[in-house]
Amino acid sequence: MGFEVIARPKGGDVDKMAEKVFHESIRLLGGLRKLVEYRNLTWLPSLAEAAYVVVLKNETFKTYSEIARELGITEQTAKNIATADEEEVRKYIEGELDEKPKEHIAGGIAKLAYRNLKEEGRLDTEEVEIRQEEMEVLDIDWAVHVLARIKGLDFPVGKEQLAERLEGLIIKGKKVEEILEELEYPVKSPAELLHKIKLRL
Repeated sequence: MGFEVIARPKGGDVDKMAEKVFHESIRLLGGLRKLVEYRNLTWLPSLAEAAYVVVLKNETFKTYSEIARELGITEQTAKNIATADEEEVRKYIEGELDEKPKEHIAGGIAKLAYRNLKEEGRLDTEEVEIRQEEMEVLDIDWAVHVLARIKGLDFPVGKEQLAERLEGLIIKGKKVEEILEELEYPVKSPAELLHKIKLRL
């Protein structure tokens, strides 16, 4: 997909690994269809962010402040994601806990996903087991590309910054530049950006 490679960890590049962790996280949550049913697509930006934090922490051994700088998040957010108790989060998503744990939910899910991939030796293999058909059916594969391109961008953002990051992207046959012309600015968050783009498709 031509994203910039952040670092060369032991097995491969960070973007590919983070993408695998992201997709495994979605699988753990019951697949994209489940997220659509529960109207939880707002979780996608948090899961994408958490996937990067977990990979950077475990594969490139960066500090929280380095991760925070690289992803454009606070050091505390990076720490909350990396130290989330994945077992508590697992119990929560499986319905064993009555109330939401204090843990960073997306962080816990990304850590569970990372652990699965690591234990099964799937993290740094070349095969990318993304269910492309499922993503296309649910019409959100474009969202993953958008999230990867805007990684590290400070929100709220204006049209110029988004145009620079998303340059050349085609979303469902429409040039992203045309879509950006129709949006209202500033855009407050990645989730809001996805929502606004979806309304223009």
